[in-house]
Amino acid sequence: MDQDSQSTPRASSSSSSSFSSKNTPPPPSIPQLSLVEPANSTKKKNRTRVFRVFRNVFRSFPIITPACKLPSLPGGRLPDSNSRIIPGSRITGTLFGYRKGRVSISIQENPRTLPTVVVELALQTNVLQKEMNLGMVRIALECEKRDKKEKINLLEEPLWSMYCNGKKTGYGVKREATEEDLNVMEILKPVSMGAGVLPGKSDVEGPDGEMTYMRAHFERVVKSKDAETLYMLSPDANDGPELSIFFVRI
Repeated sequence: MDQDSQSTPRASSSSSSSFSSKNTPPPPSIPQLSLVEPANSTKKKNRTRVFRVFRNVFRSFPIITPACKLPSLPGGRLPDSNSRIIPGSRITGTLFGYRKGRVSISIQENPRTLPTVVVELALQTNVLQKEMNLGMVRIALECEKRDKKEKINLLEEPLWSMYCNGKKTGYGVKREATEEDLNVMEILKPVSMGAGVLPGKSDVEGPDGEMTYMRAHFERVVKSKDAETLYMLSPDANDGPELSIFFVRI
């Protein structure tokens, strides 16, 4: 665990495997934004409008849960010999959202940098919390392969079909980090691993207005240009990752 995790602001860093609702929230005051650009930033600002349109259209879709076969993926196992761990692949991942709202994942090089990717998942925060309390969670995000002439990095895809433990839940949408996203990342800057609650809108909406979060280190494993996986690194040193997130083009 990074040395800076010792200064977690009024939040628990004892567990990265589940969201917690028993932690005392940090101060509601928002510090001035001090996150820096990641060293290997591939952010493309000219796609902002496209991402925003996809977000506005698909975030209104209902969350559906028909049974569906999970794509042919590693299934939470550690990478095989054909996979490669890219240099500097240990990243910071933060799952956050209002209790009855959709959960998002923010990917950062480390807690001090701006997010490189933010994906709004087709899953409510409280549902993900329950799933993680039951055991290992596998999230698969699928999109269609593009024409060979269209070159776009896998994690830059704007829209994904999402599966959670084999069940289709709807659509995941990549979006530009909002002001609220950046404020959350700024408040959590001293946290390297942990789970807790941020005040959010609790003064108006009560417990449902609280924003819960879970932050952990993830190992980014690249199978090919069309398949990547994020494996959550558990501090408990158990047999495998408790959360795996697959990005695939099919």
